Amino acid sequence: MREGWTYKKLGEVCGIQYGFAFDSSFFCEDDNYPQLIRIRDVVRGYSETYYKGAIPEGYYVENGDLLIGMDGEFNIAPWKSEKALLNQRVCKIYAADSTMLERFIYYQMQIILKHIEDETPFVTVKHLSAKKLNSVEFPVPPLSEQQSIVSELDKINELISLKKAQLSDLDALAQSIFYDMFGDLHNTAFSVQTLNDTCEFIKDGTHQTPQYTEDKINGVKFLSAKDVVSGYIDWGNIKFIPYELHSELHKRIAPKRGDILLCKNGTTGICAVVDTDDIFDIYVSLALLRPKTNNMPEYLHYAINNPYTKQQFDDSLKGIGVPNLHLGEIKKTKIIIPPLSLQQEFAKRIELIEQQKAQISSTIKDLETLLASRMQYWFE
Repeated sequence: MREGWTYKKLGEVCGIQYGFAFDSSFFCEDDNYPQLIRIRDVVRGYSETYYKGAIPEGYYVENGDLLIGMDGEFNIAPWKSEKALLNQRVCKIYAADSTMLERFIYYQMQIILKHIEDETPFVTVKHLSAKKLNSVEFPVPPLSEQQSIVSELDKINELISLKKAQLSDLDALAQSIFYDMFGDLHNTAFSVQTLNDTCEFIKDGTHQTPQYTEDKINGVKFLSAKDVVSGYIDWGNIKFIPYELHSELHKRIAPKRGDILLCKNGTTGICAVVDTDDIFDIYVSLALLRPKTNNMPEYLHYAINNPYTKQQFDDSLKGIGVPNLHLGEIKKTKIIIPPLSLQQEFAKRIELIEQQKAQISSTIKDLETLLASRMQYWFE
């Protein structure tokens, strides 16, 4: 307990507005109606779902409001779009009075929600109850100390955002080269095939919630969708499973170098190429695509991360709560397949871009490690 800090229930220091159970029969894609915020929209900050039914009072949120997703992964993020409707299983949290900074609430709640998520049992999807959220213990430092903490963490986040913008620019450059060489699905001189046609097989990881181990020496690496970010595998915060469980899982699917891992639950449609010979297993939130020998994984990586492919994924998402890409929809997704020689030429042209991206990604990782360290110092 820090000197000068008080500790209260979250419901005592913050206002919490819970969402409304809007009738799904009135969901639409017509942007003449208000946006409707669903679970999957919390992190990305915008919605592609609109609501054309009657609207009760008191369920609008504004740009910049802090939202919490209460199913799946318990996330908090500022809303980044226009005025929108707050759907069920999403809530808005705000400072109840002038003694609290909302940016401080934002940072502190990241740690609190992570602890709640780790402690919450589930069968298929984790649920955060209103009762649990209201009763969470929340630290309240003096306002001046809140301002100091927020200033420090905001500066680190600004640097991370700058580096991510540079990474985005390089991605755009690579996609521009892709378009110049191959066109798009509607205007290309090359074959258009389904992912099922281009791969030996497409399977997802175990559907069983694994038993984890802290033994990193004898345990086996275990990846989920959270470990595939920005087109790369992040090995820095992975979990481990007992060797006996690995032996069972590996009989069904054994990832290897050159395979492609695709996020199919939560944050969907992002993929990465396996660039290691290390042994590991995967969870159901990842699909493994094994390219046929006449296709380069490096080319398929960009073809799958292409905006036209992402649009197909978005159009086929299943589930009102946590977004879910079914294997059948992944297999039907279409991409451009040029001859192997042109795939190789493309890979050579973007090699320098990939090197620059790797350097920037490394810097981002270092900054994120610093941010996590400082948040742990202040909030753990």
